[in-house]
Amino acid sequence: QVQLVESGGGLVQAGGSLRLSCAASGNIFRFNSMGWYRQAPGKQRELVAITTSGGSTNYADSVKGRFTISRDNAKNTVYLQMNSLKPEDTAVYYCNAVIFPNNYYWGQGTQVTVSS
Repeated sequence: QVQLVESGGGLVQAGGSLRLSCAASGNIFRFNSMGWYRQAPGKQRELVAITTSGGSTNYADSVKGRFTISRDNAKNTVYLQMNSLKPEDTAVYYCNAVIFPNNYYWGQGTQVTVSS
């Protein structure tokens, strides 16, 4: 049983910051990758950032230089630090974990709203 629980969302003004957390029910070393996706109203879910078990990271072009994904293996938690937030960042943010090739897990989502 795998459970991912997101937290840290909220309402902020443009230019502000939030840090999202994704707590996993087990040791995160078992996941080949973990990451964050987001879905805005009326739009498809899109990849925001990923980190692999090997330590590499990748980001959507729209968030490069503003968002940082990191992990704390001791806490079985992945974070998304979001700085310089823009109204277009408003979305539900979902945590994702993958065990290749066919095991995909999702959290329930946390709302991020950026006002301006």
